[in-house]
Formats: sequence, C-alpha cells, structure tokens
Amino acid sequence: MGLNWKEWNRSDVLYAIIFPLLVVLVIAGLSVLTSYLMSSGGMSGSSGLIIGVISEIEEVVITVAVPLLLGLAWNRWAGGTSGFMLGTLWSMWYAVKYGLYTGSTFRAAGGIHLGPTLLGWVLSAMLIGYMAGALNKGSENFRRMLIAAVISTTVGGFFLLGMFQLSPSNVTPFELTSIAITVLTRVAAGVIIAIIAKVFFWYGMGIHKHTNIS
Repeated sequence: MGLNWKEWNRSDVLYAIIFPLLVVLVIAGLSVLTSYLMSSGGMSGSSGLIIGVISEIEEVVITVAVPLLLGLAWNRWAGGTSGFMLGTLWSMWYAVKYGLYTGSTFRAAGGIHLGPTLLGWVLSAMLIGYMAGALNKGSENFRRMLIAAVISTTVGGFFLLGMFQLSPSNVTPFELTSIAITVLTRVAAGVIIAIIAKVFFWYGMGIHKHTNIS
C-alpha cells in the first residue's frame, strides 16, 4: 500500500518543491546572466571569462555529472544512454545559444563548422556514463566508484579534446591549459560525483538494488 493523500511531511516540501525549484531558478539565472553579458560586453575581458566559466559549469553538469552518477549508482546502460541523450541536448543547446547552426566537418564559406566538436560532446558523455557503469558494476565500495569515475572522466576528457583537434573551428589546442580545462575539470567532477553516489548508497538510493540489470 502506498501513502494516502493525507501523509505529507516537511521533507516532501523541501525535496519535492523547494529544492527542484531552486535548481531551475539557478539555471535560468545563469542563462539570463550569460545573455546579458553577451549583449553588453561580448566575449572580451571579464565578461568573456564569466561566460566561459558559466558555460564550463553547465557543460560539466550536463555531459559529465548526470551520466556519471547514473552509471555509478545504476548501471552502464543507464549511464551510456543518459550520456548520449544529454550530450546531444548540450550540442543542440550550444549551437542554438551561440547561433552556430552548421555541423559540417569541412570548411565552407560563410559558416562556423563544429561537426567534430558537437559529435565529441555526444560521444564523450556517452563514453563517460557507460564506462563508469561498466567499471563499477553497481559496487557500493567508495574506492571502486572513485577509480571508475576518475578513469572514465579522464578517458572521456582526452577523447573530447582529441575531437576538438579535428574541428576546422577548433580554438582548443592540445596543450596544458586545454588539458586542465577539458580533462581536469571532468576528473574533479568525477571525484565529486563519486562522493555523491556513495551518499546515495548510504541512504539506500542506489537504483541497482531494485534491478537485476548490470
């Protein structure tokens, strides 16, 4: 028997209404701030730095954090599928946000071509989620989750950086700064997500407990 309509408590209000509402408000606020900075100062100076930081946070959350968490807490299929879907969503959002509508691999007059970059985001996110799930195998051991997270984010980060090099519009050369931005940020997110996944298991929220799929 499930809960009846009278059984409510404070946690329902906190986790079902307030917390998700705050999350979407923060996301909307970052979007509005980015649009304002783009219209006022463009990509130059401090405006460009702030836009870059916001964009990197959004990218890592969507293409790394969520697929990785599902891979660790559930299984490789959940991680890989969510990575593919969210990587595709991020690529489409990025193209629309900055008015970059062509995905061609080759140069042509009058357009910015991000084909390998957009594909890289999709495949990298899918790879991170799937690999994390395949390595962890639903384990609740923190060290195993941490190792799986670090390996999958490192591989996914270097794969993405490699795809950047194939793009005719690449502005991310293969150097230490690019490795720090593209790879190390993903590894850092992997460590954080491994901790969050462990907390999920502490509170009995490991989804794999309710399924035989691994």
